[in-house]
Amino acid sequence: MTTSPDVVIIGAGLAGLACARHLADAGVPFQVVEASDGIGGRVRTDQFEGFLLDRGFQVLLTAYPEAQRTLDYQALDLKKFSPGALSWFAGRLNKLIDPWRTPGGWAEALRSDFGGFLDKLRILRLRSHLRSASIEKIFKQPERSTKDALVSAGFSEEFIHRFFRPFFGGILLDGELKSSSRMFEFVFKMLSEGDIAVPARGMGAIPAQLASLLPPDAIRLNAHAESLHEDELTLTGGESLRARAIVVAADGPAAAHLVGEAEPASRSVSCFYYSADEPPIPCPLLVLNGDGAGPVNNFAVMSQVAPSYAPDGKSLISVSVLGTQQLTDQQLSGFIVAQMKNWFGPIAGSWRYLKSYRIPHAQPQQYPGALEPSQRPVRVRPGVYVCGDHRDNASIQGAMLSGRRAAEAVLADLSR
Repeated sequence: MTTSPDVVIIGAGLAGLACARHLADAGVPFQVVEASDGIGGRVRTDQFEGFLLDRGFQVLLTAYPEAQRTLDYQALDLKKFSPGALSWFAGRLNKLIDPWRTPGGWAEALRSDFGGFLDKLRILRLRSHLRSASIEKIFKQPERSTKDALVSAGFSEEFIHRFFRPFFGGILLDGELKSSSRMFEFVFKMLSEGDIAVPARGMGAIPAQLASLLPPDAIRLNAHAESLHEDELTLTGGESLRARAIVVAADGPAAAHLVGEAEPASRSVSCFYYSADEPPIPCPLLVLNGDGAGPVNNFAVMSQVAPSYAPDGKSLISVSVLGTQQLTDQQLSGFIVAQMKNWFGPIAGSWRYLKSYRIPHAQPQQYPGALEPSQRPVRVRPGVYVCGDHRDNASIQGAMLSGRRAAEAVLADLSR
């Protein structure tokens, strides 16, 4: 059977849904085909035993311009992390606060022995510089590794190791800080201009909101794209779809397979969830592995940020482990709990394992050179377009912006 909508979008992740949203606003008929059983791509939330489990630790940086432009933050009922972080080193948790957004924070920040005075002064200078720079300017700056940029800015090795490595390594999924300095500076700017937040009903509420604005039956699930030839898409099972425009909104490796490009490198991460009777920390702060020992890079008590993530009387703990691990889930969980017992004592042994997620293609790898240019073309050949964070940058901002750029390219071509 062959059917022929005007536009076919392959993938119902954030990029595909953003593209669909703009086509719907323009009144152009389209069909979204999604290989899995639900929307969201990598941004999905599962309900499990009364807990809300995001498929990997994910957050929304509220300063993202495309998110502000497209999403209804009030309807998402965003719950915010406290500005700052806790970092484990020297046998204890050490607190680094954001004095700009913490009442009375300056006195506490200056008293804290987390980072010397010069490191704090350099944070101030970096923040001031990036807040005054446009996103466009940041992505046109000469590139180097994030680690080289931090060393060049004068930050001490100790502060880089205890804060920047686990914090930005967790965001960029790069514990060695080899990622592009452009990406680091962009994220730092977003962090200085907005909040870190999650929707009350989980990160999956973001794609759900985008999908709610589309026409009924616009999204077809369990429809796997097998191959793409000119204007014809073949699904697993042999069904064909023809369209005036086909938008490939899959992740980097899948998109490359369909359009015949070289597969981009990916960053991977594992996320383990635990239930606890009591939260191991008293506040909604991100917790970092500042000494670098053990598998855990960072963790968060999600129910401290958004109580709706856990049933009454329970705490939900999200633990992130960077890279590809050869251990089984049981083995890796054993090492995680052993590390947490070292931090919090025997009580961590009572944490109940809930579920884990291994995400091999969590983000495109963006070493220096990958963001040159900062926006790669979305039109790959006549009638075929590609969008996703691998086309802009590894973020919700990049995914949604690339979806809009693809929609604009489609609309421009269809109008000719």
